[in-house]
Amino acid sequence: MTAGEISLQGNKSIPDLAPLEAVLFDVDGTLCDSDPIHHQAFQEMLLEIGFNNGVPIDEEFFIKNIAGRHNDDIAATLFPDDLPRGEKFLEDKEAMFRRLASDNLPPINGLYKLTKWIEDHGLKKAAVTNAPRPNAELMISKLGLKDFFDVVIVGSECERAKPYPDPYLKALELLKVSKDHTFICEDSASGIRAGVAAGMPVVGLTTRNPENVLMEANPTMLVKDYEDPKLWSALEELDKKGDSLKTAA
Repeated sequence: MTAGEISLQGNKSIPDLAPLEAVLFDVDGTLCDSDPIHHQAFQEMLLEIGFNNGVPIDEEFFIKNIAGRHNDDIAATLFPDDLPRGEKFLEDKEAMFRRLASDNLPPINGLYKLTKWIEDHGLKKAAVTNAPRPNAELMISKLGLKDFFDVVIVGSECERAKPYPDPYLKALELLKVSKDHTFICEDSASGIRAGVAAGMPVVGLTTRNPENVLMEANPTMLVKDYEDPKLWSALEELDKKGDSLKTAA
C-alpha cells in the first residue's frame, strides 16, 4: 500500500464529512503548477546577487526553504541579517513571477473536473493562500476561476499565515460553514499543517513536493492530481453517505 492510499488514524475521512458544505483550495501548486515559475524567478534573481556563492539554488533547496512558505519567513531564511533587503527582494521577485506567470500557467490535471463537481453540488468554495493578493488574483483569473470562488483569503491579511490555521479558520467564518463538513486541497507541508491544525481533512497533492515530506504533515490522503481514482472513490462514498442521510431524514 502506498502512502497515498492510507487514510491516517485520527483524521476524519472525506465520506465522514457528509453532508458536505464547502471545499477550500490553496493556490500555488494546488490550482496550477506554478512552483517551477517561482523556482525560476528565485534562481535567476538570487544568482544576480551572488547568493550561495553564485551557485544556482536547486529543487531540494527550493522545496526545503521556499515552497509553500510565507514571504516573511522566506525573507528571514534568505536574508537573516538584513530583513529590509529580504522584503524588497521578495517584492521584486513577486513582480517577476507575475510577468512569467502571465505567459504560462498550467492548471493541475483534472482541476476543472473537480470544480464542475463542486458547482454541481452547490458547495461553497474559497481560495486560501500564502501568496500575495496580486499573485493570487492573477493566477485565479488566468485559470478562469475568478467567478468560481466565493472568497479569496490571503495569509498576510490574517493574524498569522500558514502553517498556522488562521487563514483556513477565517475562510470557515466568512463562508459560514462548519469544519465538520469541509475539506481542503493543498500541495505543501506548510499548507497541510495549517489545514490539519484548523481541524479539517486535507487532500494533499504530490504536485512537486516529495510524498514523504507531505505525509509528515498528516494529510487525510495523498493524490497525484484531481484525476486520481482515490479522490473520486472518496467523493463517490461521500455522495452515497449524503444520499443515505437524506433518505433517513
